[in-house]
Amino acid sequence: MKAAKAHTAPRSEPAPVAISHPDKVFWPDEGYTKGDLAEFYRAIFPRLAPYVKDRVLSLERCPDGMRGECFFQKEKPKGMPAGTPTKQIAHVSGGKSTNYVVGGSLATQLSLVNLGCVAVHVMAGRSQAPRKPDWVCFDLDPESGEFADAAKAALRVKDALDDLDLVSFAKTSGGRGIHIWVPIRVGPDAGEVLGFAESLMARVAAAYPKELTVEHSIAARKDRVYLDPFRNGFGQTVVAPYCVRLRARAPVSTPLEWSEVRPSLSPTDFNLGNFLQLKRPDPWRDFFKSRQTLGEAIKRAKAS
Repeated sequence: MKAAKAHTAPRSEPAPVAISHPDKVFWPDEGYTKGDLAEFYRAIFPRLAPYVKDRVLSLERCPDGMRGECFFQKEKPKGMPAGTPTKQIAHVSGGKSTNYVVGGSLATQLSLVNLGCVAVHVMAGRSQAPRKPDWVCFDLDPESGEFADAAKAALRVKDALDDLDLVSFAKTSGGRGIHIWVPIRVGPDAGEVLGFAESLMARVAAAYPKELTVEHSIAARKDRVYLDPFRNGFGQTVVAPYCVRLRARAPVSTPLEWSEVRPSLSPTDFNLGNFLQLKRPDPWRDFFKSRQTLGEAIKRAKAS
């Protein structure tokens, strides 16, 4: 008689996330639906995951798509599944604390989509040490509304970072601007990183005063590109790579090779309808392998 085969208990798989009203149209001009958004995130999540893993999330919720209003939510929404990871963080103002959703799982991402969250925005520090960033972010916003101006400004900022021997990575914001991220080793707190970013952006703007500015006043910017360092302040967030934006054509915040950062690029060429078919290689594949010590760059930025 043959010995009976041993039966191995099946691995437990996470319960699938049901998307309610998947046919609800979020982008009427293009016909893209809530279900299309969920399927995009399901497919792209292996690339998105490293940037949301263990990060507290600020949620850009647009429950009626382009036909309705959007709002940002930091507190964990009602309706998220039991066991959704969260992180309680106290902020200085008023002594209040916020119970943030922590990213990292496909189930969390799809559950947020089900609640009308189109994009997630992430802090630079992980949830275990939110005041200790592991990237620096520069947000380049052209007052002209022309992406070409943001692309020219991005190359100016890259030159300044190159001069400090810092490797940098660019992505479209999904709107008219560009985000430049610099991966760093954990060490300086958010205040130190913000101080570095402010010093460097002020220096770059001073070198090209007709093109670039760090003016807070919109009226004073006069069609120049605003070099915003304030995404680096504690509690500030920036849209994660590979997130879809609720704008015409449903653009995706797309990581770029530096060779792609040119005035002729149109950021809406990367969108919900075509992104997966483009089968782009990952220009940020070495992002987390490129962490750099920021200490020397901070000294040099302050000295110049």
